[in-house]
Amino acid sequence: MRRDPATGAPDLFAVARDWLHAYLPTVRGLSGNTIAAYRISLECFLGYLADIEHVDRDQVGFEHLDRARLKAWLAWMRTVQHYAPRTVTLRLTAIRAFLAYAAAEDIAIVTLNQQARTLHVPASPRAPIRYLDHDQTRALLAAHTGVTAKSRRNRMLLILLYETAARVSEITGLRLHEVSLAAPGHVTVTGKGSKTRTVPISSATIEHLGVYLEEFHPGRARLPGDRPLFYSYHRGQPSELSTDTVTAVLKTAADTARVDCPSMPERIHCHLLRKTKAMDLYQQGIPLPIIMRLLGHENTSTTAAFYAFATLDMMREAINAATPAITTGPGTALTQQALKALHDLR
Repeated sequence: MRRDPATGAPDLFAVARDWLHAYLPTVRGLSGNTIAAYRISLECFLGYLADIEHVDRDQVGFEHLDRARLKAWLAWMRTVQHYAPRTVTLRLTAIRAFLAYAAAEDIAIVTLNQQARTLHVPASPRAPIRYLDHDQTRALLAAHTGVTAKSRRNRMLLILLYETAARVSEITGLRLHEVSLAAPGHVTVTGKGSKTRTVPISSATIEHLGVYLEEFHPGRARLPGDRPLFYSYHRGQPSELSTDTVTAVLKTAADTARVDCPSMPERIHCHLLRKTKAMDLYQQGIPLPIIMRLLGHENTSTTAAFYAFATLDMMREAINAATPAITTGPGTALTQQALKALHDLR
């Protein structure tokens, strides 16, 4: 580990550069967005030291990551900056991850790492998961009528986005060689950290996809395998769609569907289709480990945190199924002994 030549102490900024530019992207294989979030968290702490603690950036060292300062920083984010609980949690998680890396590199930082691990922030209230109901989903997927070639492309795009529960970047990144219509039909998507997973598609979607490929990729067998599945022409060549384009396609579909489906949410985003598909599977009784694999979550608890809850309708159905119909009048009163036995049940 690089050290300050004057003090012999570990060089915080050198370690941070190695962590952000070497370890996270090449060893951990984390996405650019995740690394950017970690970098922002480090910048947030450095900004706190400069503005509140009046510590110049070139004077910051690992000694400034002690428990007392981290506690003060957390309080500052909550009470002064009024950051949302989830944001505070994210910032602390990044600092913990950085200290864990640094401690593995240099034993002198182990104590700071242990101190940081004892810090906790209040749990953020879990908002209900937003997702589309069946009528909304049907209206949304049928909004692009297919009158024009662009409309047919957009309709297939939204169908596959819902069917695979993929992230928008995973759909825009699909290539021809990653699509298989032969039984069992599937697509291979590349998710966070360049990890790939195989996602099955239904017979109806296979049929739709076959028609789409005939129109937009004629002579598919002779085309390069890395040709984008969904594209627009740029300088005469098929070019991968941007995530902004997909967002615009979804918004247009929602605006169109809202005419016949007034309950369609005003604010809609691509991740909503991912949540909708996951909830549809969950409500159909699909086990969480299978949903986890479909979504590309590495840990079952990640999926459970989002989808392992019962909606009011699901709870109502369960209660109705478990409650026998009352067809007789009230029986005789329970004896005191029977009441006591009932109250003692645990």
